Amino acid sequence: MMDLFSQIEEPEREELKDLRKELEEANYKYYVLNMPTLSDREFDEKMHRLQDLEAMYPDMFDPKSPTQHVGSDLEKPHPTSPQGEEKGRKAFETVRHKYPMLSLANSYSREEIEDWVRKLPSGVEIVCELKFDGLSISLWYEHGQLVRALTRGDGVQGDDVIANIKTIPSIPWRIERTDIPDFFELRGEVLLPWERFEALNKEREEQEEPLFANPRNAASGTLKLQDPREVARRGLTAYLYYMLGENLPGKTHYERLATAREWGFNISDAIKVCHSVDEVMAYIAYWDTERKNLPVATDGIVLKVNNLAQQEELGYTAKTPRWAIAYKFPAEKQLTLLKEITYQVGRTGVVTPVANLEPIQLSGTIVQRATLHNEDFIKSLDIRPGDRVWVEKGGEIIPKIVGRDNPTPTLPSREGEGFTFPTVCPECGTPLVRVEGEAAWRCPNEAGCPPQIKGKIEHFVSRKAMNIDGLGEETIDLLYRQGLLHNIADIYDLKLEDIAAQERLGDKSAQNILAGIEASKQVPWARVLFALGIRMVGETTAKKIARVYTSIDSLQWATAEQLCAIEDVGPQIAENIVKYFEDIRNLEILDRLRKAGLQMALSEDEISNLNSQISNVLQGLSIVISGTFSHHSREEYKAMIEAHGGKNVGSVSKKTSFILAGENMGPEKLKKAEALGVKLMTEDEFLEMIK
Repeated sequence: MMDLFSQIEEPEREELKDLRKELEEANYKYYVLNMPTLSDREFDEKMHRLQDLEAMYPDMFDPKSPTQHVGSDLEKPHPTSPQGEEKGRKAFETVRHKYPMLSLANSYSREEIEDWVRKLPSGVEIVCELKFDGLSISLWYEHGQLVRALTRGDGVQGDDVIANIKTIPSIPWRIERTDIPDFFELRGEVLLPWERFEALNKEREEQEEPLFANPRNAASGTLKLQDPREVARRGLTAYLYYMLGENLPGKTHYERLATAREWGFNISDAIKVCHSVDEVMAYIAYWDTERKNLPVATDGIVLKVNNLAQQEELGYTAKTPRWAIAYKFPAEKQLTLLKEITYQVGRTGVVTPVANLEPIQLSGTIVQRATLHNEDFIKSLDIRPGDRVWVEKGGEIIPKIVGRDNPTPTLPSREGEGFTFPTVCPECGTPLVRVEGEAAWRCPNEAGCPPQIKGKIEHFVSRKAMNIDGLGEETIDLLYRQGLLHNIADIYDLKLEDIAAQERLGDKSAQNILAGIEASKQVPWARVLFALGIRMVGETTAKKIARVYTSIDSLQWATAEQLCAIEDVGPQIAENIVKYFEDIRNLEILDRLRKAGLQMALSEDEISNLNSQISNVLQGLSIVISGTFSHHSREEYKAMIEAHGGKNVGSVSKKTSFILAGENMGPEKLKKAEALGVKLMTEDEFLEMIK
């Protein structure tokens, strides 16, 4: 009999193990890679199932289970990630939170919210707030000065991203008041507004880079970038929602938020103290609609007990406070007809399937098209033209198909063979290829496929590249069809009479276009390199390459190994650059561009400025910065290290030359330095070293 029970239990024990593994993987992809694989609801349902199984089998308790800790956004290697996948990710200093940074319990029904409210002591005030969909942040202020900005991390410790946080205008660096405590902490959410999100995705689409699924992913990815200037350009904002510390003003959560607003912090106006279930329900109903008019993404409502003493009395579970709960808005989803699947060819040859839908209204906009990403995505949903499919927007601005209406192929529209991806390019008929390890099919006919030709020209003339006014998408298409443009070099052979003779153009338009073409000859080398459209060489990467390879001639002969030594250049980018220069057609185009007068090298002034910033004092040294400093900021010290030939590294290892150590150095770094015998250098010693 015992053997029989063991056999019955075994599948559930295996399910428990599988769920732990799946949820850890989902946490990693959500928090670290910003590539969520499960919806919030799917994740919570699986988490609840895991909790039930762990209650059934207490002998399988594991303190490392996802049920016992919050997901972690700490920058750490992942055991299943391909080697080199995370090259270029910034290593931030990891700091222990003064107070654990827990997550909230999620609820998906108003009935659950009503139950939670009714279980609270009678007469309890409840603060209702919007649940902003961004990246959690913890801001530490000492004597009014911002000294730390920690991500949630694993709830116990987080990454210090203060240099990037300082680029956000809504977060003050210093509070000039005499009535503030010596130390206080404010927690909140870093967000990318809808307007900035749409602009960023438009840029990425033009570069054929993967789009961010939603503003939360974009904000998280932005906050972990290496260059604070790029962070500043993207336009993050932040809302703060909780204050911690000793001897703080106010006895309620609402009073403290009002005080924080007085001190200059960005506190949402959509906060209300409620005294009954009916008031809470009315608040939820109002914001379920009105949130669609907000400039930032929200995905629910947060309810908190207002009285701070009552919060302490209610206490915490291992992962969540008992005095707070989140209500998640249901994702807006509708059923519609998938009329047809069409295919778009991008400038790098990637063939993207697009769903053409019977028009529906979602979140205030008419949706009639949605990307289907690639062949694998379509097959995973098992959809084909004629199916009725579910389209979801929810907190995401990009419509996506999440499934089909009937899970069994019984409808007449589903008779016959399933979906098959085209084998030839829909534009030029060339057989498609699929590189091993990539999901996309690609047309290899770069020089003869019309969308690729026109896409490369559109990229070349774009604002961040050669910035040639007048040569928009329609004009390029017109000149291409007239046989005047076949590649980017043809731009510099255009004549006034050829342009003016085209429909809707004329002499004035032709003169403006030629003026823009002439002005583009002064565009600096780094932007010319970006404009060439080499796969995966974006604007920032082109700048870093141009600082090392100061001319087209030096870059042409660089090996893949040499290119990989440049920051942010991985094996795939290096291989793409090498292949670009191996193609005789590209070399012919480059020769024509050179003869046209484009800047194919850094100017003497640029080289002079570059050289004047560099000495060899720190050449070959790998230096870790840790702690706080009095003479200069951490970012200034990083710039000094690079200017004198050194290399900034984020973690201590045997290869570390020394640690530039300030006050309050991270204990883990100190411990590791002592174990490895790595030298500590004060900032005064460092400044003396570089004179």
